[in-house]
Formats: sequence, C-alpha cells, structure tokens
Amino acid sequence: MIIKNPKFEISAVNSKQYPTNELPEIVLVGKSNVGKSSFINTMVNRKSLARTSSEPGKTRQINFYNIDNSFYFVDLPGYGYSKMSKVEQEKVNKFTEEYLVKRNTISLIIFLIDIRHKPTANDKLMYNYIKKSNLPFIVLANKADKIAPTKVDDYVNEMKKDLGISFSIILPFSSERKIYSDTVWENIEKLLTK
Repeated sequence: MIIKNPKFEISAVNSKQYPTNELPEIVLVGKSNVGKSSFINTMVNRKSLARTSSEPGKTRQINFYNIDNSFYFVDLPGYGYSKMSKVEQEKVNKFTEEYLVKRNTISLIIFLIDIRHKPTANDKLMYNYIKKSNLPFIVLANKADKIAPTKVDDYVNEMKKDLGISFSIILPFSSERKIYSDTVWENIEKLLTK
C-alpha cells in the first residue's frame, strides 16, 4: 500500500473527542514499550509521525492517526507500566476499555508482543479479551530483528503454544527490517475491503 498523506489527528480520553467521520479503525494494543509507535512509522514510511520514546508508558491517551482519509491507526496506551500511579493507571484502563467496548468503527485489532519474551500474564489477559471481542485481529511477534532470521519461525511457533493459538494469525514484524511490512499490509487490506 502506498501512503501519501498520513497525519496525527487527535489524542482522546473520552468518546466526545473521538473522530466522527466513521472511517475504519485499526487498533494497536500491547504492553508499554512493545513498539506500537515504531510500527506505525514503519507502516506509513515516516520517521516520526508517531512519537517514540525509550521510556515506557509515555502514551497515556488514545492517539488517532489519519491514514490518507481511508482509515485510522489508533494507538492505545500500553499496559504493564509500573511507574504510573494506581489512580492514573485506573483512569487509563477505564477510557481504554470504554473505547474497545463501545467504539463501533473498529475494523481490526493488531496485538503486538515482543518476540524475544514469553507472553506475560497481562499479554494472555489481553489476548483472551481480544478473542472474546469477536473482532478481527492479528498478533504480531514484534522486534524480530533482535533474533537470528533462522530462529524467527521457532519463536513464532513457541508464542502460538504459549497463547494457545491453533491457527495461523501470528506474523513476525520488525521496524528495523522492513521485510515483514508487506505481509502485514496484505492482511490489513483484506480486512479493509471486506
């Protein structure tokens, strides 16, 4: 897919602030620092459309990126960041869950997990939540550049076992090695044209 004019549109913490143009939304979920912002930048071939940070937990709002007025990438706050206060964490969890439950323009959920580590208890909770939502989803085994190319399939298969996935919806991904982007775009385009 050729992206011509991606732009950041709005940060939101409640439904009154969401875009109202009914474009399909592709939602990115995953723990803090798993690489959601880097994923967006890689997919739209921009260096800094989505701000990346070496410090996890920076995204504390729902960020909407308008992709050529065709759809949105929606970056949800990451989970599992311990330095956020309990009150702040509860607030973030509340508006994140409200978005996932009530938003009717969600077309696809992309769930990013770090390929190098076994899925955490929070990852498993999120995966089960996504399954129950009955929305289309893809799991991305992110940061695939951090392991040897010959080992990627083994790690993906291990992740399938850990999450209890019996069908193939886990794709490797890397913002450094852009070789995986085309496969992800193919899956996105299939879902957007349904």
